[in-house]
Amino acid sequence: MFNPAMAVLIGTLIGIIAGLFGVGGGFLIVPSLVFLGLPIHMAIGTSLACITISSLSSAYAHIRAGRVLYRVAFLKEVFSIPAAVVGAYLSGMLNSNVLEAVFGLLLIYVAYVFVKRNNVRNHGEALRINYRKVPLIGALSGLTSGLLGVSGGVLNVPLFHTLAGLPVNYAVGTSSLALFFTALVGTATHIGLGQVDLQTALLLSPGLIIGAAVGARLVPKLHPRRFKILFSVLLILVALRLLIRALKGF
Repeated sequence: MFNPAMAVLIGTLIGIIAGLFGVGGGFLIVPSLVFLGLPIHMAIGTSLACITISSLSSAYAHIRAGRVLYRVAFLKEVFSIPAAVVGAYLSGMLNSNVLEAVFGLLLIYVAYVFVKRNNVRNHGEALRINYRKVPLIGALSGLTSGLLGVSGGVLNVPLFHTLAGLPVNYAVGTSSLALFFTALVGTATHIGLGQVDLQTALLLSPGLIIGAAVGARLVPKLHPRRFKILFSVLLILVALRLLIRALKGF
């Protein structure tokens, strides 16, 4: 499909974004693969395989830096995985254009709240996590993933921060680990359906691994306020893409 040098470049760029923001990068991988000629269902399955690789690399770097809260990640996944299955079944019954438009507007609102919320802890202050909100985050993230065929990473970080009270660097690290399990289950499902191009995923792997590790190391170098602004811009870009696609479908 493309030469190894191009694959490494694309993988590295997407990996940096994934590692820096704690997202899967599917919103970049899927359109890139479709543009290069892969059918949409194959692109989605291959994207999940790529997210499994990038999130594992990113999570490893965040774990080494002590920015992963295991209890939050595992509790979130207990609710995300079944919600994603429910969402996948519901997706065939609901109007996809309406879903994409609603989710796009939701992301714009989430971006606004994420920037406005002042949740920066003082140095030496103990972490105070609202574990009661984590199941809700997991359900919302998983349901969205199943309904729209995207990773829930774009919701994990802002919801971890605004609802559960995680500082942004912990939100990113914890999201990376949670994404690995979500993507792994999704990849296994798509492999069973014959919807994963393993050759393409392997070509992208070196760049994704390197990029995700680099992105994870950049997280503590960004001031939390600047990080929140950059992440909100990312959310708005994803939202605009969804809204444009939804409007074309009406």
